Amino acid sequence: MTTPPQPPHTPAPAAFGPPPAMRPPRARRTVLAAALALVLLAVAATAGWWLLREDDDSPLAGRPRVTDQAAGLSYGIPESWKQPEKQGDLINAFTSTISKDSAATVLAGRAGAIAEADLKRQTERSARSNAAFFFPDGRSTITDSQPTKVSGHPAHTVTLKIDDGKAGTAHLRFTVTTLTADRSAFLMGVAQDPDQAQREEVDTILASAKAL
Repeated sequence: MTTPPQPPHTPAPAAFGPPPAMRPPRARRTVLAAALALVLLAVAATAGWWLLREDDDSPLAGRPRVTDQAAGLSYGIPESWKQPEKQGDLINAFTSTISKDSAATVLAGRAGAIAEADLKRQTERSARSNAAFFFPDGRSTITDSQPTKVSGHPAHTVTLKIDDGKAGTAHLRFTVTTLTADRSAFLMGVAQDPDQAQREEVDTILASAKAL
């Protein structure tokens, strides 16, 4: 989402994803409803994203890609994953999305400045914040937290295992990338299906990310 640039070591709270003020009443904050509300809404035409085909040897090579100009990222679309069909608006935190049925979703977004030294802390904090938003009755545990690169830009990826509070588990993977001195972007994937293959698809989509 769009936020004013912040000093390098003081990133804005909840910079990547829905801020607490956007949380609906608990009675309506079920995981499925929150996910479907985001997945079924298309990105506005002004977000500037469209499909390209990837022809190199990166993950999902040969598959179409979403190019999200607003976030400054592109990412691959696996077989059976789809973009929304109707025009509309995502909530301000997100700029593009793809999904597989109602059980797996990937969303991209943008934010202000974040220093490379703060990437780990900010990514972990933001991943937990998004987990709490989508799974308000659940509890999350970080299972992996690693520095990485996206097209040579500093990035960090966090993986969470989530007890959804309904006797089920979910998988959330979150990557934050510093694109410029005053701009960052994120890519988040959530899989509710216990099928390991679907969770691996989410991971592969995030691994396919490229800076524009």
